[in-house]
Formats: sequence, structure tokens, C-alpha cells
Amino acid sequence: MAKQRIGVTAMGGDSKAVVARIQELERMGVSAAWLTTGGAGLDGLTLFAAAAARTERILLGTCITPTWPRHPIVTASQAQVVAQLSPGRFRLGVGPSHKAGMETMFGAHFRTALANLREYLTIVKTLLREGSVDFDGEHYHAHAKIEAPVRDVPVMASALRRRSFELCGEHADGAISWVCPGHYLREVALPAMKEGARKAERDTPPLVAHVPVCVHDNLREVRAVAREQMVYYPKLPFYQQMFVDAGYPEAKEGAWSDRLLDAVVAMGKEEQVAGKLRELLAWGATEIIAMPITAGPQRDASMRRTLSCLAEVSKTL
Repeated sequence: MAKQRIGVTAMGGDSKAVVARIQELERMGVSAAWLTTGGAGLDGLTLFAAAAARTERILLGTCITPTWPRHPIVTASQAQVVAQLSPGRFRLGVGPSHKAGMETMFGAHFRTALANLREYLTIVKTLLREGSVDFDGEHYHAHAKIEAPVRDVPVMASALRRRSFELCGEHADGAISWVCPGHYLREVALPAMKEGARKAERDTPPLVAHVPVCVHDNLREVRAVAREQMVYYPKLPFYQQMFVDAGYPEAKEGAWSDRLLDAVVAMGKEEQVAGKLRELLAWGATEIIAMPITAGPQRDASMRRTLSCLAEVSKTL
């Protein structure tokens, strides 16, 4: 069984700030740092190359690197650099992102997203593990060799609904969720991953739960900030349907209800947050990616309180 861990997202600020934050997370004893690449923002793989040279123990992972703007050979090329600078510490997470953003920003022909992801995983994993790839599919053509195989990089994928979790169980080295209620992961995601793994005749890969976290006494303030920072997700069709499938039909209105936020965000005092995180692990998540949310007038103090809680919980795993 994979080791249970709690990692932390390190986005925010310029490149120097992100690398410094990853170094600080390592000093605090946090086991993993994660970065998301979005739009024309800072590139997570490039940032990790810099952070890899300045850290020694902390694991580094992307959650996620979007597939549509970047050919899988290019992603494998970049992954080699990070892997060589941080042997055994890098995890690559990829995913299709959202139709509206990919089409509007990049002009991508966003279609059959799961087929696209399946081909992407096949190419990246084959090239890294075997050192060469010859592939002709519906979405990609890939014919390339690298100097030497890179076999210590798990290649994971984002997952939101049943079929994507099943695909991860069949083809990926792990599934990375985002804002999925815990009981949905237990009752839908894990069974789907197990089914996919059964089809592929292999062990079920890890389930990584990406969760907003805020240690704060006033839950009303936390909900207000979370609602503001994550305003778009109930408006996005795939997320909206996932929330409905999880038992929150009010998501059809395109807004967060308090009930839905309470199911998605780990919030409250230290013992409440710690309990929520341990519950997710007990329900079947192998690893948690905590995205800290700050609340109240003293945002720096709020961040320190949340990070301290996460570091303490990490030490008990």
C-alpha cells in the first residue's frame, strides 16, 4: 500500500516566492509540494526544476499540467529535467482541464477528452519507462527516443467523474481529484478505480484528494472566502454534474451552498481540520493535497496557522 501523505499547494506570487515557499514547506516537515499550471501563468514544471536544485527531501508534484497546450513528448522532455534534479521525488500529474478555457485561450479542438488523456498517458509513460515511443492515435502521433529511461516518475491524471476515475485505475499511476466531497470519493471514485484496475489486471493505483483547507474559528468567514475564490466551479458543467451526482442538486443553480462547501472544504479549528483529513484517508484517499485558504483580517497569521496544522498532521502519518 502506498504511503499516506499530506502535501500542500505552493502557488502564489512570482517565481522566487514560489521556490522560497517550497523550501519553507520542506523546513516545516511537509512531505510534498504541488503546483498547478493554468493559462499563461507560471509553469509548474519550470518552477520545480528550480526548486529541485534547492531542496533535498520534499516530494514535488504537478496537479495538473494541462494536456491540450503541450504535446506529450514535450511534457516528457520537461519531466526528465525535474526527475534528474530530484531523483525519486517527482510526480507528474496531467489532465485535460476545461473545454471553455482550452478552446478560448489556446484554440484547442477540445473533443473526446478521455480518449485524449488515454493517448497522452500512453505516450508519456512509454517514453519515460522504455526510453522510446512509436505511437499513432486519433489525437497524437509520437515517435521519439531519449538517452535513458526515467522509471521513477509516477504519471498520474486528474479525475472528476466515474469514467475518468476508471480510466485512471486502468492506465495512470494515480488519480488526482479536486473539490470532490469525501463520500463521493469513497462511493464513486474508488470503486471506479478498482474496476479500471481489474480490467487492466493490475493493482489499484493511489487516489490523491486535492482539498481546500482553512484552520479558522469563524466558519462563516471561511465559507465567504471559499465561495469567492472558487466561484466558477459550480458553473462549469462537468463540476456541476459531479456535485449533483454526489447528492447536491442545488449545484444546478451555479453557486455554492453552505452544505456543499462544508462537504468540500476542510475547515474549522485544528482538531476539526485534522479529523476531516484523517477521515478522507480512512475512506480510501492515499494522499491529500491541501490548498490553504486564508480567512479573517490577519491573512498571514491565518496561513501560518493552517500550514502549522498540516505539518503536525503530516507528522502523525
